[in-house]
Amino acid sequence: MEFAELIKTPRADNVVLHRPFYLAVEGTLCLTGHHLIFSSRRQDNAEELWLLHSNIDSIEKRFVGSLGTIVIKCKDLRIIQLDIPGMEECLNIASSIEALSTLDSVTLMYPFFYRPMFDIVEDGWRCFLPDQEFELLTSVVMMRSSQPLTGTNGRRCKEDEKLINATLRPGKRGYIIDTRSLNVAQQARAKGGGFEQEAHYPQWRRIHKCIERFNILQESLIKLVEACNDQSHNMDRWLSKLEASNWLTHIKEILTAACLAAQCIDREGASVLVHGTEGTDSTLQVTSLAQIILDPRCRTIRGFESLVVREWLQAGHPFQQRCAQSAYSNSKQKWEAPVFLLFLDCVWQILRQFPCSFEFNEQFLIMLFEHAYASQFGTFLGNNENERSKLKLPQKTMSLWSWVNRSEELSKFQNPLFEANSLVIWPSVAPQSLQLWEGVFLRWNRPSKFLDEAHEEMINIIKYNKELQAKVNALRRQLAEMETDERMQENL
Repeated sequence: MEFAELIKTPRADNVVLHRPFYLAVEGTLCLTGHHLIFSSRRQDNAEELWLLHSNIDSIEKRFVGSLGTIVIKCKDLRIIQLDIPGMEECLNIASSIEALSTLDSVTLMYPFFYRPMFDIVEDGWRCFLPDQEFELLTSVVMMRSSQPLTGTNGRRCKEDEKLINATLRPGKRGYIIDTRSLNVAQQARAKGGGFEQEAHYPQWRRIHKCIERFNILQESLIKLVEACNDQSHNMDRWLSKLEASNWLTHIKEILTAACLAAQCIDREGASVLVHGTEGTDSTLQVTSLAQIILDPRCRTIRGFESLVVREWLQAGHPFQQRCAQSAYSNSKQKWEAPVFLLFLDCVWQILRQFPCSFEFNEQFLIMLFEHAYASQFGTFLGNNENERSKLKLPQKTMSLWSWVNRSEELSKFQNPLFEANSLVIWPSVAPQSLQLWEGVFLRWNRPSKFLDEAHEEMINIIKYNKELQAKVNALRRQLAEMETDERMQENL
C-alpha cells in the first residue's frame, strides 16, 4: 500500500492553528505518510509543529459556512485545533488523518521508516540482555507468573510445586500475592484458572490484594482527563470529578501491594511470588515498584531502563494492545488500559516523596509515557518478545535507549537533587500523601512558563552551590598542603 493513496489533500494554505495559552497562528498544513506538519514562516510569529499520526487518538469536524474546523485529540492528552478554509479541503484532510492514524499493519508504522540524524554510540537493543541481568540476582527471590490452572477439579502440578518450594530459604515461609480479589480468583476456576491450594503449598501464605484491570482502568483514565479538561473552574465540581475517576484509588492499591511485597522480602527475608490472571499487567506493576523500593540501582537512569526492559518488555506486557488508544478515542474499547501509565504515576509518587533518591527526573517518566503510546523508535512495538522477534525490530528499527543514553539527551533527564541512597525507601500510601500528576494530566491545560523558569532557576542555584563547594574543597586542600609543608620545614 502506498501512503499517497490515503492522502487526498497533501497540503493546505491559510490554515490557523489554535493551542491553549498560545496565540493563534496562520500557516501551511502538510500531510506525509507519518506526520502532520504545520509551518508558519511569519517573522513576527514563526511556528512549526510535527505530530505523528500514531499520536492521534481522535478527531472531530465542525463547519461554519465554508470554514471547516478539525479538533485533534492526541494520546499524550494535548488538544489542538485547525481552522481550514474550504469544506471539501477540510473533509479531505480529516479523512486522510483518520486513515493514516489507524493503520492496521505494524510494519507501516513510523519506526520502520525512521532514520536517526544522530550518531549511534550504543545499540539499545543489546543494553539489557537476560544473562547480564541474571548475574545481579540476590539470594532472596521475587517471582512473577500467571495464575495456576487448577480448574474446578483442583488439578495439581507437582513440578510447579517443586520449583516454587526450591526458592525457599531453610526455615522460611514464602508469600503468594494474588492481585485479584478472592471472589474473582474463585470465579476463575470455572474457566480453568484458579489459585494455589494451601494443602499443596503448605510453606506458602496466599494474600489477595485486588488491583483493577482493563476496562475499569481505561474508564478511570477517561474520567480523569475529562475532569482535568473541565474549564468551569468550579471547585466542588472539580473535586467531585477527580474523586469519581478513582485514579488515585488505583494508585493507592498498586503501591500498597508493592509495599507488601517489598516488606515480605526486606523485613522477613521471605521469597515472594506475585501473580494475577495472565501475569502481564498488575503483576508487573507490583514487582517493578517493589524493586524500586528495595533496590537503589532501579532508581538510576540505566537501572530503571533495565527494569522496564526486564519487567515489562521481556515479561510480555502487551504494549501494542494496551496503548492502542488513550483517553479520547471514540472507538469501542477492546484491550486498551493505562497499565504502564499507572506504573509511571506510582513511580512519580515515590519520586515526589523521595526527591533526592532518584537519578532521573519527572521529564524522564513523561518521556516514557509519550513513547509508549507513539514513537519513532521500535522499543514499545509488539505485544511480546515473540512478536518483536518476528518483526525483526532490532534489525529494522532504532531502540529508544540508543537515543536516551546519549550524553546530549541524558542531561535533560537527570535529577539535579540526586544523592545516591543505598537504603530501602518506604513510600506513604496515605490519601493525603498521594497527588494528581500535574506534569502529565494538567500540562496542556495551564501555562508552563513560570514553572519552567522556576525549574531553570533551581538548576542554576544547585550548579552554583556545587561550584562553590568545589572551590571550598580546593581551598581546604591547599590549606592542608600548606600546613603539611610548614610541618616538614619545622622538622628540618
